[in-house]
Parts: sequence; C-alpha cells; structure tokens
Amino acid sequence: MRTKFFRTVLLAGCLLGLGSAAHAQETVKIGIIQPLSGSVAASGNFVLNGARIAVDHINNNGGVLGGKKLELVVEDNKSNPTESSNAAEKLIVRDKVPVMIGSWGSTFTLATLPKLMEYKVPMVVETAGADKITTSGNPYVFRICPTNDMEATSFSRHIEPLGIKKADILVVNNDWGLGSSASLQRIMKEKGLQVGKVLTMDHNAQDMTSQLSEIRSSDADTLFVVTAVEQLTLVLKQAESLAVKHRIITLGGSQSPDQLIAHAGSAAEGTMHNVMFAPWVLDASADPEMAKFFVGEWNKRKLDKAGLTESFRGFDAVRTVAAAIDKAGAADPEKIRKALWEIELTGLNGKIKFNESGPKGRESGQSIPNTYLVRIDKGQISVVE
Repeated sequence: MRTKFFRTVLLAGCLLGLGSAAHAQETVKIGIIQPLSGSVAASGNFVLNGARIAVDHINNNGGVLGGKKLELVVEDNKSNPTESSNAAEKLIVRDKVPVMIGSWGSTFTLATLPKLMEYKVPMVVETAGADKITTSGNPYVFRICPTNDMEATSFSRHIEPLGIKKADILVVNNDWGLGSSASLQRIMKEKGLQVGKVLTMDHNAQDMTSQLSEIRSSDADTLFVVTAVEQLTLVLKQAESLAVKHRIITLGGSQSPDQLIAHAGSAAEGTMHNVMFAPWVLDASADPEMAKFFVGEWNKRKLDKAGLTESFRGFDAVRTVAAAIDKAGAADPEKIRKALWEIELTGLNGKIKFNESGPKGRESGQSIPNTYLVRIDKGQISVVE
C-alpha cells in the first residue's frame, strides 16, 4: 500500500510538472518594472495599463513565435532606485524573463543597468530621459522615448514663434530633472536666449513657495518646469497663489494635461506642455489607426483619460519587444538583444528603429520619436503648431 501511495504521489507530481512545463512553453514572459506605489505611482500604473492593452491585442491576434501567448511579469519599484535594482534581479533570476521593460524614472532606470550587464538581459526603456542611460556603454539598453537632449532640441523649434527672450528653470533634483536643465540651458544659449534663475526641488517636496518667490522677482518671460505630474500640480497652484507672471512651459512628457485640468483647475490655464503623444488629436499620431484603437480600448476599459499621455509608452514598449521576439525566433535574451537592432515599426509617436548611442563596441539603442507642444486654454487642450 505504501509503495502504491508513493507511486501515486510521484505520478501526480510528474503530471503537475508537465502542466507547468506546458504553460511555460505556451507563454513568453516579459518582465516590466514600474513605480506602482510611492510618489509617482499614478504614472507607473498608467504605463502598466498601456502594456496590458498591447499584450491583449497581440495575444488576440496570434501571439508571438507562431502562436505563443505573451505573459507580463510585473514588479513594483516603489518609486525607489534600490527597489528597482532588486526588481530587475528578481525578474531575471526568479522569473527567468528573457527581456524587460522599465523602469519609468531615470534614477530608477539607471539603478537597473548593472543588472542588465551582469545577467545579459535586454531592456526596453519606455519613459526615462536622462542622456547617460544610452551613453554609458550598456549594450542591453534600447530606449524608445527621447533623451533630455533630444526633447530640448525638438522643442527649440517653438522658441522663436513663442517670442521667448529670457527663461528661468525649475526642475526636480534627480537625473531626469538635472539632465533636462542642462539640455535646456544649452539650447537657450545656442538660440541667443538669456538663462535666468536655475533652481531645483526635491522629488518629495510639496512646498515650492521659496523657489517660486525667487522666480517671481525675476524679469524672465518664461519658466520651464520639469517634474512628474503630482508635483507639477502643486507647482502650478502655488505659482498662481504667488501671482507668478511667467509663461509656464513643461518638458519631460509626464505632465498629463488632462490631469492638470482636473486637479490644478485655473492654475493650469495658459500653461504649455511638451508631450510625446497627443490623444486629443489622433490624426497627428504617426499611426492614426493604431492610435484610435489604443484610445478606444483605453476608454472601453474605463481607465482614467488623464493617463493616455503616459500609457502609450507601455503600449509601444510591448509592441517593440514582441516584434523583437518574433524576429529572434526564440525567447532567448541574446537573440532578442540582437533582434532589437533589426526591428522597424511605427509607434504611436513615430518610427521605432534603434540607432547606436554610446562607446564603440558597447552601444545602446536609441530611437527618435516625435514630440508635440500643447496648450491648455479654457479647459481645452490644443496642439501648438
């Protein structure tokens, strides 16, 4: 009886193992790291929901590798760089993902880079803008969003039409904000503009009245602000209460103008925002039909419309990874890394094709997306030509 019992247990274990193996063969894992809690959790959840829409769309249209389903394996970096590094290691070592997407913020993303090198697993960077992400010599990094410098260069076409002569700068004190500040100053000097006050704020700060009071006394005509939408909302409200007269323009693509209208109210009036996707004007997208599908699916799921300027990043990142998996012909990290250099597809904000960036022999991949300047006027959003 005891022998029969052990045989039964062994057979059950084998069948369970076969079931698990079959599931593993039927799915291809993609790791995704986002700030799902902490100071910028809203943005991370928007990106994750965009990624989920892409996974469902691809799986409903045949999947990858001849019929296998994509499976998102999600980790929360808790808006913390150490947690982001730990999340990358978990996904690679525990979950055996062959490719990742992440990690929203530049500081969070930079913290994951050593893990990519250590384990030789590629990552598609969907949001982070710090230039050194793709210039530090990491061949496992492929970025689909613009660098700080690319965004500032793209924005520069608006400087003369807007009549900007002198500008102050207020940025979040991290890799993203400081990099953006440096790029803005470079562009301004090249265009012959005066650089006024250059100030920073801690990413957790809720009271920016000291910086804004200093800016109020400046004779600059424009204030450039770079920070996440939660802190930006506070900046706009406090600038209004202090009667700051500057024209306010934000960069970074994480401003969610709809969210600003909802939460900053009159303080958002007249502000301008450099974004990477304009869901209010879908025909402006590089792929209008896919843009209409994406926005329609977002609305069908009753998700917050304010998240559309963030969520498209997750959507395009998954599509990029899926194209590379198919090109690679296998869920193998090195084959996917090589395949990422060969893919070309049209994302919601431009062609996704990776150019070499960084030291020779250790180049990262950098795509060149479009950017759009939009203005909030009477609670409506319009593209600035």
